[in-house]
Amino acid sequence: MELYGKKVKLRAIEEEDIEMLRSMKNDPWTESMVVGWCPPLSKSNQKKWFDSLKTDDNKILFIIETEEDGAVGYTRIANIDWKNRSAHGGIMIQNRKNMSKGIATDTYMTMLRYAFFELNLNRMNGAVLDYNKGSQKFAIEKVGYKKEGVQRQAIYKNGQYHDLILIGMLKEDYIKRIEETGYWNDENPLGGG
Repeated sequence: MELYGKKVKLRAIEEEDIEMLRSMKNDPWTESMVVGWCPPLSKSNQKKWFDSLKTDDNKILFIIETEEDGAVGYTRIANIDWKNRSAHGGIMIQNRKNMSKGIATDTYMTMLRYAFFELNLNRMNGAVLDYNKGSQKFAIEKVGYKKEGVQRQAIYKNGQYHDLILIGMLKEDYIKRIEETGYWNDENPLGGG
């Protein structure tokens, strides 16, 4: 199944995407901007990760594509808790030239619509590094996540500890956001399903 936003198409990860994902995870700047961390990834380790996706029922990953640039990154719905109807969202954009174009916002609006209305989740969790002002702006101001707390000195990067800003969105928050912004008023301009 493919998901269509205003600017993006979200599709399944294919084997030919492995090298792009490996390159993205090995990029020092990208690694410095995300919450988690990843040791240098070899081609064989990336292939093992890809193969493990087939048996993980608590994670859904999508490649982000644009008409202009093709595959530009990935997004995920992870740590799905089917009983409590919650999960954790995440995104990684491959190239800095693809930032500030609304790709992340459209990706999240599309992914959240799927999470809330197809998977019937009620809550999406997230976290942002204190110094990643771009991610904070897109998640809180553009998408409508709520800041829910701070874990002090929770993440160690670049030789120092950083605070982790915890964010969350309920299905009712998402519904309110699309009503306030009219986000889906011009439904699926990419022509998808």
